[in-house]
Amino acid sequence: MNHEIAFPYPYLINTLDQYYGLKSRSSRKTISKENSKRRSSSRKNSKKKFSILIATFWSFPHVGGLSNYISTLSKGLKSQGHKVDIISPNQFSMSKVKQFREVATPNLKHFFTKRYGSYNDRILNHQRLIYVYEKMLETINLEKYDILHAQDLFTANILGRFNEFYNKPLFYTPHGMFTSNRLKFNIIKKSSVEEAYFTELESKAIEYASHIIVLSDSFREPLIKLGAKNRNITTVITGIDYPVNQREGKEKDSQKLVITCVARLGPRKGHNYLFDALARLKKYTSNVEVLIVGDGQMREKLEKQKKALGLSMVNFLGSRDDVPSLLNKTDIFVLPTINDSLPISIIEAMHSGTAVISTNCGGIPELIKHNKTGIIVEPGDPKQLAHALKFLITNKEVRNKMSTTAKNHAKNHLTVDSMVGKIKHLYTDFWEMN
Repeated sequence: MNHEIAFPYPYLINTLDQYYGLKSRSSRKTISKENSKRRSSSRKNSKKKFSILIATFWSFPHVGGLSNYISTLSKGLKSQGHKVDIISPNQFSMSKVKQFREVATPNLKHFFTKRYGSYNDRILNHQRLIYVYEKMLETINLEKYDILHAQDLFTANILGRFNEFYNKPLFYTPHGMFTSNRLKFNIIKKSSVEEAYFTELESKAIEYASHIIVLSDSFREPLIKLGAKNRNITTVITGIDYPVNQREGKEKDSQKLVITCVARLGPRKGHNYLFDALARLKKYTSNVEVLIVGDGQMREKLEKQKKALGLSMVNFLGSRDDVPSLLNKTDIFVLPTINDSLPISIIEAMHSGTAVISTNCGGIPELIKHNKTGIIVEPGDPKQLAHALKFLITNKEVRNKMSTTAKNHAKNHLTVDSMVGKIKHLYTDFWEMN
């Protein structure tokens, strides 16, 4: 692909033309595996050791679920003898990135202004990022990989275009529904050009993918609305490699009941609702300690809320690298999130043998079986959250039973071996069909 001039993909131009009411001068191409320039011969070898490219549009390594997922998948595949490379934009030369950025920005401004009379800053900046990442990926020899696995819609678009030539099995794992989440939190506006632009990228990622691997069934309906077929989606719940020595019983330093929340201190994690719930329970929390693990933009605001509500039992621990140790001293784990996919922190809490309270968001109900492995409440409802906390604080027998059930479920279903085995099986199926 020759991209000496930064230029939006033809299907994005179509979408923008339609939005602005122009008669499109480019045609949308439907992907056809039969018409690709290169075909691989039929192969049958279920024990083959694969060469796999895992690629993401976001920084890696980084703090958060996406980075943890990539690390876990890579480690698990390597332990089975497969070769795995991980590629992300921050791994490339900054001087080269700067050169490409300097080319892209004026080219894109000129294109958008000439065609539409103006440009949208967010789309311009995003197109520049796509252009730079694609130029970087052009330096990678994709021929050497048996499997391509994109971890976001943008990488799926870039690799999908390359793959029209290579015809490799291309897997796509969305870690969130990009456009709908940004609409929900008013980052982009309904019926805006940004909604049209990002929706097209999500639809095209689906079209380019040989198969979509999702973290939970909650992804199915929104993906199907964007054009995915249910038969082309497989749910593989994330597993983790939890320290075995942390699963041999709780180690209590004090007689206090410990409630822990492990999450980035961001507006979507719902810490404010947890604090509102705790304020309703002061007669039940005299012997309770609450540990807030994590850091982020909301810390100062949350510390002020803690002071205003008189929550002396709440302690901010900041970012920690000893979460399994903290969970081993925890009686109740709470994640009051108002928007999530499949939080690793819940899986860690279940492995540790801790009763969990969380919300009806994303794939969380697929992890927590209500009143069996934990309690599910509605997001943004401090009254309901307070009721669940009171129930587990005052019912030690139920709390312990939930803890044991959660631990057994995690040990049987939420391990790296389980996750990697299912994904490797999909890789094998599609490699043999290719």
